[in-house]
Amino acid sequence: MPVVEKIGRRNSIPILYTRGTHYEVGFDVGRTFSSLIHSFLAASPNLNKVLLPLYETDAGKKVYEETLTSVHKSFPQYVREMEGTADGAQVPFHKLFLLHIYEMLPNVLGQESANSHGTGCSTVCCNHPGEEILGHTEDALAEVLNHFYFVSAHIISDLPQGRWKVTEERFTSLCYAGHLPGYTMSYNHHGFVYSVNVISAKILASGKTPRSFLTRALLAAENFAHAQEILRDSGCGAGDAVSINMTFLNQEGDRLFHNAEVGPPVGAANESSLSIFTTSPGEHIFHCNKYLRLQIPEAGGEIMTSSDHRHAAMKCFPHPASRKDVINILGDQSNKEYPIFQESGDDDYVKTVAVGIFDCVRQTWSIYADNPKTNEPVVVLPLQLKSPSK
Repeated sequence: MPVVEKIGRRNSIPILYTRGTHYEVGFDVGRTFSSLIHSFLAASPNLNKVLLPLYETDAGKKVYEETLTSVHKSFPQYVREMEGTADGAQVPFHKLFLLHIYEMLPNVLGQESANSHGTGCSTVCCNHPGEEILGHTEDALAEVLNHFYFVSAHIISDLPQGRWKVTEERFTSLCYAGHLPGYTMSYNHHGFVYSVNVISAKILASGKTPRSFLTRALLAAENFAHAQEILRDSGCGAGDAVSINMTFLNQEGDRLFHNAEVGPPVGAANESSLSIFTTSPGEHIFHCNKYLRLQIPEAGGEIMTSSDHRHAAMKCFPHPASRKDVINILGDQSNKEYPIFQESGDDDYVKTVAVGIFDCVRQTWSIYADNPKTNEPVVVLPLQLKSPSK
């Protein structure tokens, strides 16, 4: 398979339904999507030109081993899941783990990371009666285009797993090839719906929890308090930075949307920096790839510039009050250099690879493989929730 396929944007997103242990689910993912995983690993300049050369150094091996040891202590089940994916796809485990520390490794070693060139996503939460929408553009390095899939998994364990003692997980997640579920947009059977925006903090930490493992752990969150505990990660803390946009479909009372900004521990702290913002009915959230509340130094670069331009573009729209309003914002390309929907041609460094619209009233998840302003969704998935009686 060629390193870079010039096949254009495909209106195709495969899905895998799987049940088993963490290792078995990971193995099924690797075996089913082996060709996509191999293709992505071959096509990734960041992996092959940055991460693997750093991994071959003594300093890079130290960061890798410290961080792997940390996540193995807190989340051994997700390490087994990744081992299953590596075995199923017949690829080296260390290549997959490097994808999950793609910003931490170069940052800790004083090197430039991929995020400095501008990656990231945009999320809009619209909270109006009858129009309770979480919309998200999945923006990624251009090689991610056509290298993603859905995983719909039911994981049952005989013994409690990891620091949160989880025995059952049931979720559907849009996944980059070779990556753990939970890192883009997802929901679980407890009614937890969320999307992820990466943030580039200036100083990252080795031996802490990568954000991709925190977002994987969120797939087991049963309520808002549990989600906050996962993100706070007391006793360790996040190794890098992230923003989570979320709601619980089964919550009592009015619909509430929350935005969590998460950062590495400050000073001698052993838990993540965390700030929560909540919207009530009649309000909205717009979040990109920069801190709006946490006072943590950021790396700067294109990711900040792009976020500033996307926030400025959003302010030109009326406050979103409907699904159509959210789609109009997420499909906006009025700023040609820094559009919200990022697509200008084959030479793009970053592309919007998919757009998701969670409708919390109708309990559906619509996925678009192209601009939602001018295209129909590829699929509309029902949000299947656990019965309260069980």
